[in-house]
Parts: sequence; structure tokens; C-alpha cells
Amino acid sequence: MATDLFKQMNNALLDLQASQYQTYQRPLKALARLLQNPDLAAINAELTLGLDLDKFLGAQTPRGGLVGSDTLDWPDDPNETLGLTLLLILRFAEEPQMLLTFGHHYFHSGSKLSAAIHSVVGQLLIPFLRDYKSYVEGKHDSGVRLILPASTNSREARLTGLGSNKVFIVHGHDDGARHGLARFLERLGLEPVVLQELPNQGRTIIEKYEQIAGEVAFAVVLLTPDDVGASQTATEQNHRARQNVIFELGYFAGHLGRGKVCLLRKGNVEIPSDLYGVLYIDLDPSEGWKAKLVTEMKAAKLDFDPSRMWG
Repeated sequence: MATDLFKQMNNALLDLQASQYQTYQRPLKALARLLQNPDLAAINAELTLGLDLDKFLGAQTPRGGLVGSDTLDWPDDPNETLGLTLLLILRFAEEPQMLLTFGHHYFHSGSKLSAAIHSVVGQLLIPFLRDYKSYVEGKHDSGVRLILPASTNSREARLTGLGSNKVFIVHGHDDGARHGLARFLERLGLEPVVLQELPNQGRTIIEKYEQIAGEVAFAVVLLTPDDVGASQTATEQNHRARQNVIFELGYFAGHLGRGKVCLLRKGNVEIPSDLYGVLYIDLDPSEGWKAKLVTEMKAAKLDFDPSRMWG
């Protein structure tokens, strides 16, 4: 997710840097849209928690004199500076004229309106994206994932450790495959989580998903031939997984990221075209899938003992 997203942000910055007064709004709004990607929502909430952009801007004291001679009194905490800059970019996207005014006061280097745009990009936005990318990658590498609480508009975030040993099992009607996978995970020292085994506590199914998604570090999806189906123009029907399995697969792929979801396919089960790119491993009779699954879970930084794989 992150690599592709930052490439798109970098492209938006390049377009903004090359833009003129007549064309700067489009790449500016594209950058803001990318920064508000759902995958970054929790990190953004942490960065901007407790920050007030209007208060920060109102506290600046104009120095007067030459255009562009004013200076910004940024906080000593670099993360606060990062959060305020993020809020500033989002405000620019909402009020594009503000970027020109802002550049005029703090970064202007010429008589043309485009000079203000280019100065803001070069002196503020490019350094921001560099530091923001490092911050996001640092959060990922430290083994910490930020999840916003479901069913609340609060900006407070809660921390969930990616070091969790919980692995969610998505399954259909093949109880044997589910039990076999669960026992294998337990042998490795991981904790298998099965939705139907969790107490409801008055929650809907989707509410159970939302809560458990903040606790698990990985999801294994059993694609077993429980159903059959085909398009109206097809002459033969294909083996398919249960609809709930496909739904849960999409949910966890979107929530955890594709690198933390692995499909175990039994037989010639149809894989929806929208899910191409999500890793899948065939449940072969020789149980070679075990070593492959262990490799993927280690790559996802799960903490377990692979030497216990064969019991």
C-alpha cells in the first residue's frame, strides 16, 4: 500500500511544482485526497490529535516589510510540526486561494503568483512528504498499528500491537480444513481466532469484525469448494467459496493490507478477479502449504517459532 501511495503523492507534488496559477488546484487537491487515504487515517489521527491549525496560524506575528519576509514559529516537537503541516495542506485543498496568500507571506520569491506556489512546494510540501513518509514507515517497522475506534467520531486513537499473535481464520463449511489450520497455528504458538466462536455480546456481525480486526495481526482465508456458480453466459459452473468467505476476505485485505492476508485454496476454487494480487497457497495433500504459510507470516513480522511447524 504505502509504496504505491507515496509514489502517487510524489507525482502530485511534481505536477504541483510544474503548475501555474491556472492549473495548480488539481494536483493540490489530488495530494490532499491521497493524504486522506483510509489506510493513513489512524496515523493522521495520531499526528493531528489535539492540534488546532487556526490557533497556530493566529499566533503568528507578522513582521511586515518585504513580501515573503514573515516567518512561522513552528513547535519544537517535530511530530506536531508534521501534524500542523498535514492540516495546512488539507486546508489548502479546501481553500486553494489560501496557498497563494500563505506563500505571499512566508515563502514568496518573485512577482508572479506561480512563484508563491512553487516556493511553498519546494520549501514546505516536499520536506513534509519526505518526513511524513519516514514517519509512516517508522510506525510500520516499529510493529505498531493505529486503529481508530469504530462507531465513534472521536479523534482519539488507540494503539494496537502488530506483535499480536492472533490470526483470524476465515472459513466456509469445511470444518476439517478449519480445525486442521487452527491446530497448526496453535502448534506454532499463535492464537487462531474464529468468528463463530466469539461471544456476540449484543454486537452485529460487522461490529464483531471491526473489533477483532483491531486485535489480529494476520488473516488466513480458507477458500474451499462449498458452492457452485457461473455467469449467465457460461456453459459450466465453477466451484466457489461461500459468499461470507469472499466478504470477509475483502474486509480483512482492506483493513490489514494484502501482505497480511493469505488465501489457502482447496481444489480448483474460483478466485474473484478483483482479488488477483492477494497471495494464495494451494492446500496440497503433502502439506507443503505449511512451510509457505510460515514464510508469509514471518514476512508479516508475526512472532512465533517456525521450528515447531512439524510438531
